[in-house]
Amino acid sequence: PERTGRPVVGVIGDSTFAHSGITSMLGTIYNGGTGTLCILDNRTTAMTGTQGNPVNGVTLTDSSHKIGPLDNPSGKALDLLALCRAMGVEDVVEVDAQDLQAVRSALKAATSAADRLSVIVFKAPCRLIDRTRGKLPTIRDCRACGQCVKIGCPALGRAKDGTAAIDPAQCVGCDQCVQSCPFGCITKE
Repeated sequence: PERTGRPVVGVIGDSTFAHSGITSMLGTIYNGGTGTLCILDNRTTAMTGTQGNPVNGVTLTDSSHKIGPLDNPSGKALDLLALCRAMGVEDVVEVDAQDLQAVRSALKAATSAADRLSVIVFKAPCRLIDRTRGKLPTIRDCRACGQCVKIGCPALGRAKDGTAAIDPAQCVGCDQCVQSCPFGCITKE
């Protein structure tokens, strides 16, 4: 492939990584590939019904499993960080996926390391399982810059005047809009 000077970034869920991504990463390591692999770790197989997988330790014998990981799964959960290190990846970090500054810092560090493979494991609960809601944010004196809308939150949009608007039925109180507002107009009081 033609070299563009742009970093190569791959994104994969934890369950898919366990089922088919490990072999791809092994091939990248074996062949001296570089780039950043982002593993989205929500401890379930959310895309097909929240089944158990090697990352959460829930096995086929956990018959009471209805939605999400059990409190005491019968299997041993795969340690993604240890696995990546054991396979030879030296630059492996775990980041709270809901901390935007930590996410930005980790991505900047990993993508600037062009001479090796880096792995970032982004951890956050699956919203299909963890339905707890934080306190709704308040918007005051919005400057209509649109920065908050860029995070792609389904609960965040714009009112007719261009200012930020939050749909309380969809908001889970994750604070990402609070973290993304450059003017401090979105707060939790």
